[in-house]
Amino acid sequence: MADLQAKFREAWSHALVGLNAAEAEAEKVLARLADAAGLTPEDVKHHAREFGERLTQQRREVERAIDDGVKRAAAQFKIPTRDEIESLRRRMDEIADRLEAVAQDRARKQKE
Repeated sequence: MADLQAKFREAWSHALVGLNAAEAEAEKVLARLADAAGLTPEDVKHHAREFGERLTQQRREVERAIDDGVKRAAAQFKIPTRDEIESLRRRMDEIADRLEAVAQDRARKQKE
């Protein structure tokens, strides 16, 4: 199970490295295109901002797609989510509290 999680983390890391490399390459290409097209600094800033916004949006979409893929893969292995584990932990705490109350009640009744 830990090996599977490590593989997911590694895949996620590689995906982010790829996205960062793509962003860096896009910045280089944009700078070369601006020089070749004779754009003003204001034009470059405007186009870079638009391009950056699109890259950011696409990055979020890719991250969401990866997250969804990981969740689907994990669901096949029936790995509980953090929320499910926390819910189970709360239920167990409630049961432990009730058992403790029952034990104290019995002990009190035996003393009477």
